[in-house]
Amino acid sequence: MRTTFLTVLLSIAVASSAAELPEGVRRVKVLNYTDCFELSNAETRVTLCHQVGGRVLEYSSKGINALYLDPNEVKWGAPGGPRAPDSAGRFDIGPEFLIPRRDKLWSGAWQAEAIGPRAVRLTSQADEATGVQLIREFRLDAKSTHLACTQIIRNVSQETKRWAHWSRTFAIHGGIGVVPLTPETQRFPNGWVMYDRGGILIGPTDPNVRRRGQFLEVLGPTRQPKLGFDSNAGWFAYVMPHHQAFVKRYPSPPDGVYPEVAGLTLCFYYPKAEQLPVCELEPHGARNDIPPGGSVSFTEDWYLLPHPFPAAGAQIDLDQLAAQVTREAR
Repeated sequence: MRTTFLTVLLSIAVASSAAELPEGVRRVKVLNYTDCFELSNAETRVTLCHQVGGRVLEYSSKGINALYLDPNEVKWGAPGGPRAPDSAGRFDIGPEFLIPRRDKLWSGAWQAEAIGPRAVRLTSQADEATGVQLIREFRLDAKSTHLACTQIIRNVSQETKRWAHWSRTFAIHGGIGVVPLTPETQRFPNGWVMYDRGGILIGPTDPNVRRRGQFLEVLGPTRQPKLGFDSNAGWFAYVMPHHQAFVKRYPSPPDGVYPEVAGLTLCFYYPKAEQLPVCELEPHGARNDIPPGGSVSFTEDWYLLPHPFPAAGAQIDLDQLAAQVTREAR
């Protein structure tokens, strides 16, 4: 009888704890990360890691994760395990070659709280090196795969800071990147550049990068893995082998000041699979002048759209893909 009574009390406590969370939010364990927040609807699941760097560990539709989550992260917290793993859905601030090291933001512990139905806020520690604190808010739509990812840069220093949003999402390997060109704002001769041994090639060629109409396609790993683009279309797609397109939409004002070395608005990092089995998708925001006590925000809207991956010898219907993004990803 006593055992039964305690079991009932425990069941009530668990139910009460679950009831305190908003609709579509629950606590889960992912690899060795306990108490992660999960956001979900009927077809989509998002899991968030506040223990190391405020990341998205899973973004899946119909059970397939679009993000590369390093299986070695299962060793986090164990003797000999990685101290600062950094795979999956990563975010950052830049510019890359000017910003100081920022371990508290990149791999430090964050706070996590549910803020509404299918919505969670992650908050970093204040970082003395950069003078800022980061807040990331994630909101999953009630029915679709739409995930709004907002990063807020808050100046906690006594001087103006000039940082920019920088997303560094590890998508799974083997997809095809599609970047719409904007000729009216094009600055690079071919619409893209390649990082090469510390320098930048302004007019590169590579068999895995081609132009068709008003689009660039990145068909696979390139000779040097990091590519930069000058598109202000405000979206791109990454069509994955499991017949889904990972789409990001984001602000890309043509009059913005983009502080990366070549004024990039978007980067791909696409190494060979044996080096790292990912394609890194990196929207860049414009530079912000953030006064002491002030803050700025940048929102990426993510979508997983059903789209056929081309068979050998076939091609993506780029106009159809663009129309699908316009129709569904809004």
